[in-house]
Amino acid sequence: MEYLPICLRLQAVNVLLVGGGKVATRKARLLLRAGAYLTVVAPEVSAELAVLLEQHKGLWLQSRYASEHIKGQSLVIAATPDKAVNAQVHQDAGALGLPVNVVDTPELCSFIFPAIVDRSPLLVAVSSSGHSPVLARKVRRDIEALLPAASGRLAEFAGRMRPLINERIHEEGPRRLFLEEMVDGAVAELVLAGREAEAEKLMREQLADLATLKQGEVYLIGAGPGDPDLMTFKAARLLQRADVVLYDRLVNPAIVDMARRDAERVYVGKRRADHAVPQQDINRQLLELAQQGKRVARLKGGDPFIFGRGGEEIELLFQHHIPFQVVPGITAASGAACYAGIPLTHRDYAQSVRFVAGYLKGNEVRHDWSEFLSETETLVFYMGLVGLGEICTQLQTHGRALETPVALVEQATLPTQKTLVGTLATIEAIVAEAKPQAPTLIIVGNVVRLHRELAWFAEEG
Repeated sequence: MEYLPICLRLQAVNVLLVGGGKVATRKARLLLRAGAYLTVVAPEVSAELAVLLEQHKGLWLQSRYASEHIKGQSLVIAATPDKAVNAQVHQDAGALGLPVNVVDTPELCSFIFPAIVDRSPLLVAVSSSGHSPVLARKVRRDIEALLPAASGRLAEFAGRMRPLINERIHEEGPRRLFLEEMVDGAVAELVLAGREAEAEKLMREQLADLATLKQGEVYLIGAGPGDPDLMTFKAARLLQRADVVLYDRLVNPAIVDMARRDAERVYVGKRRADHAVPQQDINRQLLELAQQGKRVARLKGGDPFIFGRGGEEIELLFQHHIPFQVVPGITAASGAACYAGIPLTHRDYAQSVRFVAGYLKGNEVRHDWSEFLSETETLVFYMGLVGLGEICTQLQTHGRALETPVALVEQATLPTQKTLVGTLATIEAIVAEAKPQAPTLIIVGNVVRLHRELAWFAEEG
């Protein structure tokens, strides 16, 4: 380890910055945000730096650097293009035993600036020990994508609650376990959602009866149409927290693999005429696992509230007072349409869109087909592959033109995606020849005409 990461408290601390250009301005932003009393020595400063100094009552000494400038300072940064000046600053600071940073010159630094993820008061610092600042910034961006924007709010909440927790739980071990649950459980989720009053109420209830910490929770997570990159940050975070994962047939295995390595995985998928686990059994499993004190992630393809039967699953949880969260996912219609270059609405073609269940009951797709006749409305049929012929027949019978464009999107958003395009009169034959495999989605309407023009996803078919 070349450097020891240390957080310096700079509020009301005298800091000298030598240089006034773009690099110096970037350093000044950080120093002033940390509350430093900043003195800048430079013949000229950037317009932004001048404004920053004025706003924060900093001092600009409009001159070249001289050794006397360093007196009375506690921290020194050199950010000039002049190597001789930078070397002199390093020498002067070393003589006085002051921490010094010479930008982009690690051999002249006693400390370095890490890349920072700022969720104040929570801070995450990433350093490459000066070897690759670009890599450090890339890692910082990755962390920022995973760390909720409201993490600072959670840190402040934990700080406020700590005296109360210390008063209630005297032993270090149980107190640590309680704090871990607080920042990684239902209380934390309420704080992150901006519901701090509810979070404090729940935390006080847990302190009053520590046995309540054994109660489980269910996360009903929309896994999206397939591409793991389309998962939301919250979905990924809760999936990592779960002790048990129940997942559907339509959930990409790569998404299931995003769960904790030690999490139990339970397949509860269903396909036409083959319900591996009946819906009522899935509902019961969620309840029983939560009652055992486990955190359960229920992964559902697409969005759990759009033909996902999510409402049925949480209804039983609600009846038994089991905490649950619902995380929306990108529904198949949106994912398939976007990747196929078919806008579901378009000023020139469609002013509304309708999502329709397309599966057969008996040998029929049961709908009031007279409602589906508008040429300015896009129809999206879920689960309609087997019922495609019936769908086309009913739309034609009730007045839709034979030349109405139709697209069938197979394996939407995945590398294996294919889009088959035809009309109400031709699409059934096209599909019969291509033999696509579920999951598929059917889009009916004039917006399909834009497929070849707007499709960006490389696909066959």
